[in-house]
Amino acid sequence: MSDTSPQQQSTILPGRLEAFSDGVLAIAITLLILEITVPDADDGSLWRQLGDLWPSYLAYAVSFLTIGIMWVNHHRMTRRLISVDHGFIYRNLALLGFVAFLPFPTAVLADYLTEGGSNAKAAAAFYGLTMVAVSASFGLLWLHVRRTPELSAPGASAEVHSDVVGSAIAVAIYAVAMGVSIVSAVAALAVYGAVAVAFAFRRFD
Repeated sequence: MSDTSPQQQSTILPGRLEAFSDGVLAIAITLLILEITVPDADDGSLWRQLGDLWPSYLAYAVSFLTIGIMWVNHHRMTRRLISVDHGFIYRNLALLGFVAFLPFPTAVLADYLTEGGSNAKAAAAFYGLTMVAVSASFGLLWLHVRRTPELSAPGASAEVHSDVVGSAIAVAIYAVAMGVSIVSAVAALAVYGAVAVAFAFRRFD
């Protein structure tokens, strides 16, 4: 007879989940650069054409930093886990789905940012909506860990609670930035970038 407990049978070691997640995040962050195309410049105009791509550079930098921070946070999360259950796995898939989608709204925002008008504002709001989804899905992951303490190592509850709150704050700020996009797409992108920088300087234990 097996001496494996029912709880052990219902959970999965987190190593494979972390490896799969790392792969998806690595692909998503790589796809960002593929959205920046080489300009078809006439003789003598390449520098100007390269300079005209500044919205692509800016959107790329914001999204690259955002996905990088997601990877750091995800690593912190899995480092605290001793096992994962199916609820965690499906919530993790939702997070990865939104992150893998991020290169698309990044490209849309870069293409329409300098156009001005309603299209630029819509592109900035679309990007913000994606970031709301990413942050909310990350928050649901942390919330699941908090509600299922047997998944995490002893003493992790304070950090888990802090990250649940942090995710909620991120959702709120991105929602506000979507409102800012109604006024200015560039200002909304600045808010998205400020959020990324703020989380980059956050202390990680």
